[in-house]
Amino acid sequence: MKKIEEGIYPEYIKSLSKHDMELLCGDIRKKIISTLSNTGGHLASNLGIVELTLAIHKVFDAPKDKIVWDVGHQSYVHKLITGRGNSFDTLRQMNGMSGFPKRSESEYDTFDTGHSSNSISAALGMAVARDLKGEDYSVVAVIGDGALTGGMVYEAMNNAGVMDSNLIVILNDNEMSISKDYGSMSQHLGKLRTSDSYDNVKKKIKRAVKNIPGVGGALYNGLESMRDALKYLVVPGVLFEEMGFVYLGPVDGHNLEGLIEVLTNAKSMEKPVLVHCITQKGKGYAPAEKRPDKFHGVSPFDKKTGVSLSKSDKLTYSAVFGRKLTEIAKEDARIVAVSAAMIDGTGLSEFARTFPERIFDVGIAEEHAVTFAAGMAVNGMKPVVAIYSTFLQRSYDQIMIDVCMQNLPVVFCIDRAGIVGADGETHHGIYDLSYLQSMPNMTILAPSDGPELEIMLKYALTMNGPCAVRYPRGSAEDLSNYRIEETAENKILQTVDSKSCEGKIAQIKPIIMQRGSDITIAAVGKMTSYCLKAAKKLNESGIQAEVIDARIIKPLDEESSSVYINSAERTGRILVVEDNIKFGGFGSLIESLFAADSEVKAYKIGWPDEFVQHGTQEQLEKKFGLDPDSIAEKVSEIIEGKA
Repeated sequence: MKKIEEGIYPEYIKSLSKHDMELLCGDIRKKIISTLSNTGGHLASNLGIVELTLAIHKVFDAPKDKIVWDVGHQSYVHKLITGRGNSFDTLRQMNGMSGFPKRSESEYDTFDTGHSSNSISAALGMAVARDLKGEDYSVVAVIGDGALTGGMVYEAMNNAGVMDSNLIVILNDNEMSISKDYGSMSQHLGKLRTSDSYDNVKKKIKRAVKNIPGVGGALYNGLESMRDALKYLVVPGVLFEEMGFVYLGPVDGHNLEGLIEVLTNAKSMEKPVLVHCITQKGKGYAPAEKRPDKFHGVSPFDKKTGVSLSKSDKLTYSAVFGRKLTEIAKEDARIVAVSAAMIDGTGLSEFARTFPERIFDVGIAEEHAVTFAAGMAVNGMKPVVAIYSTFLQRSYDQIMIDVCMQNLPVVFCIDRAGIVGADGETHHGIYDLSYLQSMPNMTILAPSDGPELEIMLKYALTMNGPCAVRYPRGSAEDLSNYRIEETAENKILQTVDSKSCEGKIAQIKPIIMQRGSDITIAAVGKMTSYCLKAAKKLNESGIQAEVIDARIIKPLDEESSSVYINSAERTGRILVVEDNIKFGGFGSLIESLFAADSEVKAYKIGWPDEFVQHGTQEQLEKKFGLDPDSIAEKVSEIIEGKA
């Protein structure tokens, strides 16, 4: 057998016997475990889809046949058997292989993916284009059961059923999304996993009825009119069939022979088909089999034990948020939490254990999550919606119309704001400040450390309108030692007058963290600690930088504006540093303050107007000038008149 590193292609898979394919499955699992123990990545989902991926490439003829991977984080096996085994050790590394399908990376990657529930829509579009052009090939969408909680799936299936296009949907049902699945679809799939097939039941009924002496035949004919009602009781895939799909399954997703047979049958049908495969997430690696949720996305780990090699004594921002929300909620029964299939990832596990009746995981349905929260808010509750920045983008319209237009007190806790690293373009949260600033009634807060996050969360829950608190991935800083000066222009919120968060409290305003006379640096969130480090380096070269922790991004009212204006008028220059794209972010807002003032020159540092590739956070920050050394260098250029 060929080694994976030699470059395996689908043509080679087609030449293998069942025995050799099974051996290859073992080699692939070893390769994935070994590589991800060094690079990190999505482990459990890829271990569970090995046989299914090989069967797909055995039956279909990629790249002529088009395969679309929903979300895309389960495409590692696909990459390994489409000629990329020799570069797999660069997975998720800067300038290396992406952790998601990339059309620019391989002709076998037909659609760039990274977010959930869009594969059927994309595949249907490909199928229609094929038909319009008179071409002949199969189009396959591979989708996980977790993605079925996203409404876009049903919009696409409803459309596909009406069009009656030749389209194959493969449902990889591993009983797991990132967090435990919730909702009626999860319950429906659970029934399918344990039910008899419709054909078997129908045959048994037919045989029993027809064997009744004398009246059997007539009785059976009379039952024909009841067939549809019977079908609703016993057909496993009735939901999918009612949407116009032929349902095949459930089939064992680790049985190569069975998979090849059912996929061959599906390929021969000239209509929409859904193949339901049951797989085990984490298969072949004991730690991942026992805790598939913990091994969904991993950092480098000891492959013998599964123990993570990443160690930090600091709490993450997610943990700080979850702990503080649980504490506040003990004093106010109106506080509820909403998650879009990310309870663990957003730090809500403790809240879920403490208040199981007050947490709502709505699945991968961010649009619904926001409007659901709006409905609770309009009826007197205090909903906190915890969502990663990149996924919040999907609910733009609901935030604007259902929350902001009605000025409802919904708190958006935006995790993973800013650059996130190895997951790349689809997962960076560098757009939220730009689009949220455009929404009337929205207040936007950006804590620079853990203590500020706690303060801002408590403050947000006192508001009578929408509020977004955005914070980064990773360990939370503690910059308390810098907040020692209390002046009229430098107030910091310290307490809330009421445990139930109803008391009158001080307004959150920007604060000066360090005094200086040569330049003003306005820092947003995480960038505050970077700017303080840059200021320390600048001080060694004789440049005195004044650093302001922006804290509140919107509204930029008269009192907040005066902090920047007074400082910049003293220094003559202001530089905004933010973990957001430069265009339409906080820098653009500050620039507008000084647009008519030729005495003050305004500059900004942020992410460029492009999709930022994958790499570590540190690598990307250095490349694009957002690390402390680069910030200091930029300031030096400004002072020297080179910027």
